[in-house]
Amino acid sequence: MTHLHELSALEAAAAVRRREVSPVELVEHALERIARLDGQVGAFVTVTADTARTQAAAAEQAVLATGDPATLPPLLGVPIAIKDLNATAGVPTKLGSALFADWVPDYDDTVVSLLAAAGTISLGKTTTPEFGLPCYTATDLGPPARTPWDPARSAGGSSGGAGAAVASGFVPFAQGSDGGGSIRIPASACGLVGLKTSRGRVSKGPLDLDSTRLGVYGPLARTVRDAAAFLDTVAGPRPGDPDPLPPLPEDETFLGWCEREPGRLRIGRFLDSPMATEVDPQVRAAWERASALLTELGHEVVEVTAPLPPEAVQYFEVLWTVSTASIPLDPAGEPRLRPLTRYLRERGRAVDGARFAAALAQLTVLSRQALVSTAHLDAVLTPTLAMLPQPVEWFTGDGDDPAGDFERQKRFTPYTAMYNVTGQPSISLPLYESAESLPIGIMLTGRPAGEPTLLSLAAQLERALPWAGRHPPIWT
Repeated sequence: MTHLHELSALEAAAAVRRREVSPVELVEHALERIARLDGQVGAFVTVTADTARTQAAAAEQAVLATGDPATLPPLLGVPIAIKDLNATAGVPTKLGSALFADWVPDYDDTVVSLLAAAGTISLGKTTTPEFGLPCYTATDLGPPARTPWDPARSAGGSSGGAGAAVASGFVPFAQGSDGGGSIRIPASACGLVGLKTSRGRVSKGPLDLDSTRLGVYGPLARTVRDAAAFLDTVAGPRPGDPDPLPPLPEDETFLGWCEREPGRLRIGRFLDSPMATEVDPQVRAAWERASALLTELGHEVVEVTAPLPPEAVQYFEVLWTVSTASIPLDPAGEPRLRPLTRYLRERGRAVDGARFAAALAQLTVLSRQALVSTAHLDAVLTPTLAMLPQPVEWFTGDGDDPAGDFERQKRFTPYTAMYNVTGQPSISLPLYESAESLPIGIMLTGRPAGEPTLLSLAAQLERALPWAGRHPPIWT
């Protein structure tokens, strides 16, 4: 017998429309799992059980009242979770920081509103590190997010709580954000599909303070089709978006592209990244196996060099540290920030306006050159991470060396941030696992605005090497 948490988002939505399961049953099952198991993985910082139950009851009434299930919202009754960096009206939005522990916004981010309009029911806010800065998820608000494959290891970040929630069977998919890898990193650490969308694909309204244009919103899911369904729900420009992408043609959906064969594609691959690091032998082997699988599927796989040079790293760090320093805070609260946050803010404050403008211009030039250098490719293949999921304490050590913490993060995730610079869509797929049964994500990056082909390719790989039957011990 299938347990409710084993249903994908699309399966759950279809079961609700057929009246085989009710939204109330889905939500109660999910809340029970969270109450019983979340202490092991630290996925949620806030659980909105009462609100979720009210919304589930309303969704159930909508199902009973309709004569035509096709008129119902496409994802009615499906549980979801929202990253704690995204504003949710009437719900604490703590931004991973003790300084914002009591902030309750009076508005929803656009992506939150669109997910609600599609019928999803949020169970609460998932754990994120302070302001989403590091690639691991530890905060002063509660326990760190841990991968359910080995709770001694980090779930990654900054959407680590979202990754832990989906991989633990609390929700079938979750909303995340990605400014340097923050969707793909936890997807790899937790054995999930993580889609970094193209710049401008999903609106960041109504307030968007990201002057760097590095960050985007996207899903963490257990299947490619669920990730595509999420994107169909939230994609599209809104008035005021600074870099809007046009919607798909009326007769197309991202989910529909998952049913198409991608055809023969030319796929570049590289292992040497702009950030110096050692690639774990098991990660390297997984990348080689993915290359062979793509060749077996009829694609042409060719060797290429990394699209960005090593000097891009210093310019990226200027943008990262200045954006951290620009977060509006009461100066009196500065000592309460975590050591890494204080370190990054100090670095950012040391950058004058001319240097910031120069770094932004240099990254723009390098981004254009990168896109030209890969224009002959349909996709690019790399590992998602250079290492297996690391122990929770590995990044911070004794907590007194934030500079060392930052350097360890760069060695851990040398591949993801370059595609935030170029704005291309990028997806991490849980194709392989290590000898220790830890997930190893493989990353594919598409052409600019190329989610359709990228999802088609990802779905082909999922059919060729299914991962649906692999679950962490917490699953049962």
